[in-house]
Amino acid sequence: MAQPQGIHARRAALRLLDAVLRRGETLDIGFAGATKDVRKFEDKALARAIASEVLRWLVDLDALIDSATRKPLPADAKARQVLRMMLAQWLRLGTPPHAVVATGLDLLAGGPRRLAHGVFSTLTKREVALPEVPNLPAEVAARWGGHAPVIAAGLAEPPPLDLTLRDPSETEHWQVQLSADSLMQGHLRLPRGANVETLPGFVEGAWWVQDLAASLPARLLGPGEGRHVLDLCAAPGGKTLQLAAQGWQVTALDISKRRLDLLKANLKRTGLKAGTVRADALKWEPKHQFDAILLDAPCTATGTARRHPDVLHRIGARQIEDMAELQAALLERAAGWLKPGGTLVYATCSLEREEGEDQAAAIELPVAPVLPGELPQGLAPTPEGWLRTDPGMLAEPGGLDGFFIARWKKEPAAG
Repeated sequence: MAQPQGIHARRAALRLLDAVLRRGETLDIGFAGATKDVRKFEDKALARAIASEVLRWLVDLDALIDSATRKPLPADAKARQVLRMMLAQWLRLGTPPHAVVATGLDLLAGGPRRLAHGVFSTLTKREVALPEVPNLPAEVAARWGGHAPVIAAGLAEPPPLDLTLRDPSETEHWQVQLSADSLMQGHLRLPRGANVETLPGFVEGAWWVQDLAASLPARLLGPGEGRHVLDLCAAPGGKTLQLAAQGWQVTALDISKRRLDLLKANLKRTGLKAGTVRADALKWEPKHQFDAILLDAPCTATGTARRHPDVLHRIGARQIEDMAELQAALLERAAGWLKPGGTLVYATCSLEREEGEDQAAAIELPVAPVLPGELPQGLAPTPEGWLRTDPGMLAEPGGLDGFFIARWKKEPAAG
């Protein structure tokens, strides 16, 4: 019997959701294993899109499912998972209900197909809809407090594609070439869904993919003018590329060989130069101090929930506490490697205070306040001189990731 068209993508999506929700893997890590038997690029992309939309709208999808069953299905029941996927395809990806049924029920061979069909049919007959803004898991909403509704609004859609230019003076040229928008010099924004490697400028290394918020920490170090900067936890290298393009002599340190290989590939493609060091930043000792240090610290990455909605369901108090402890240790070491008069920038793509504001408040260095003129229009520094972004900001042009960024300048040497 012939299998329904598209079934491979749906099976991969089911495996990917299992990797995230049962095993606690990230979408990125789970994706390779879940799609290893899927050959077509389009099917791989569909599998990821289905899983991502389920994770983005999980609370609301479950509420719909529960409204159509007499007895709630267990949270880990395969029937619930398949129904989540079926509803996400219909309500978020625009797949016709008959096509959803044809591929969805096949995932429940030997299981409660009649139950799933009945629930889905009931909901389609009711012509149900999802809310305009996804409801967050209760624990997440409690952590983000009063900011939660605005952040949630920024999570309703996957993000556009942001690029950082190797040469910011060519912004207008590449805007025309790529039919892109720009929110500041050196930045381009394209609609999501483009195959990056086929876009003009990729092969010659004229730009690299980098969310607008992620580009701000390196921008805050300004022109390098041949001075030495340490990029801690650098791979896969977006900020290393920026610093090299800004004229810094860059030492890029990371513990992961795989990620450093990506960094080296990006350097080769763009023609930029940086020294790379594979080491544990908690054990490594530099041979000299640096004029500037950029610490884009390991974090829970909850600020990237627009593109990685798995963080809404994987991250809790324990992970936040572990990361905050690591960040504090890294900050302490970084501050000691800074030359007198040198600048330290700390950043995390996290929305948690413990990984941002609380870390910055503990640093005993003079703050070098972030200035309004250094930021895209619509963003502003905090009263402390830090920067906090979240996915609800710059909503009209497409939003941005959640980041915390702080900058300090060490006192010059006496005399």
